[in-house]
Amino acid sequence: MYKKTLQATHPDMMRGADAASLADRYVVTDLFAPGEVNLTYAHNERFVIGGVSPQAEPIALPMQAKGAPFLERRELGIVNVGGAGKVTVDGEQFELNPKDGLYVPMGSKNVVFESVAAADAAKFYLISTPAHARFETKKISIDKAVPLERGALETSNERTIYQYIVPETCKSAQLLLGLTILKPSSVWNTMPPHVHDRRSEVYFYFGLKPDDRLFHFMGQPEEIRHMILANEQAVVSPPWSIHMGAGTSNYCFIWAMGGENQDYTDMNVLQLCQLK
Repeated sequence: MYKKTLQATHPDMMRGADAASLADRYVVTDLFAPGEVNLTYAHNERFVIGGVSPQAEPIALPMQAKGAPFLERRELGIVNVGGAGKVTVDGEQFELNPKDGLYVPMGSKNVVFESVAAADAAKFYLISTPAHARFETKKISIDKAVPLERGALETSNERTIYQYIVPETCKSAQLLLGLTILKPSSVWNTMPPHVHDRRSEVYFYFGLKPDDRLFHFMGQPEEIRHMILANEQAVVSPPWSIHMGAGTSNYCFIWAMGGENQDYTDMNVLQLCQLK
């Protein structure tokens, strides 16, 4: 079922690690292949990170190895980063236009993905965490989401944050999810950086051109490292790590968190002078 498993890591493992080792431990690539479901398992918060791009035929979320539904004890967040698509959850169909989201609760048995047109196929980004309770299936349309304007052009981080799965708008067991869109000429995200010791986070970057790159910074504040990512790649941030990035152009990213609380503001914000 899983093409790769990412182990939980200790901060001491950052020391001496080369670029290839860091990417192997934290970066998720090749999320979208035509007509396939690609899933990666991460031991941090038991995240499942995935992508599905249906073509002419619908594609179903796979069952577990012993035949149980994938979401038997999990919840799922979905954001469409491709062409128009549809997701059917236990017979109820939801139309997802580009950047629309969907929350699928624990206990859902059949989840089916399809593209409206194979020539402009949908790309559904998937992020899942374990769940202990069932809530309502809910579509989150970007045109109805409340935008939070943050940053400034003068500091190269003017951006709009859309909170999709947060307690105020969409109840979940633990999953938090949102979409951030950087304005033209802005390239820095999550600046100043922060850590949240009670949650892990996954960033999925998209909207980059083929020749553009994203420099993602992670590690403990006193010893940070960087990795270079391309379009439609994800990176796992352990609870002990900062997470921030800068691109060679503006871009979008989906952030998702799992952990022991859902307080979006529970974080330790750092000053730039603390980074080394």
